[in-house]
Amino acid sequence: MNFLQILPHLNASLNALSGVFLISGFYFIRRKQISKHRFCMISACSVSALFLVSYIIHHSIRTYYFGIGPTRFTGEGVVVPIYRTILLTHTVLATAIAPFVLVTLWRGLKGRYDTHKKLARWVFPIWLYVSITGVFVYLMLYQLFPAK
Repeated sequence: MNFLQILPHLNASLNALSGVFLISGFYFIRRKQISKHRFCMISACSVSALFLVSYIIHHSIRTYYFGIGPTRFTGEGVVVPIYRTILLTHTVLATAIAPFVLVTLWRGLKGRYDTHKKLARWVFPIWLYVSITGVFVYLMLYQLFPAK
């Protein structure tokens, strides 16, 4: 397995790990364990940033060095609209949520807890959805319906 083939697995692992940190962070804040919550949320943000770098590297290498387009989804039938819906919502929400993640993190780190909490109520479920659907996209594209 070469470097290019490893990156999708790494990306899915980073998405999953981000989701684990998000859920753990939510658990800790519900129990008023602020320092553990802070650690988990900084970790989720860091892992998501690593994912973004890895994702860009993967697609840049595929496109610019090998002239290969996106990986084609090979599923058929009812699974095609399911995959496309998950991919579309994942992509749109991932793009839209990124700046809000940074603002929410910033407000929490600066002690602006009232505005942090108001924004986090919206950001958390969307970010978690993006992490989970990222893993689903990977599973459908590389495990369940791999290109032949």
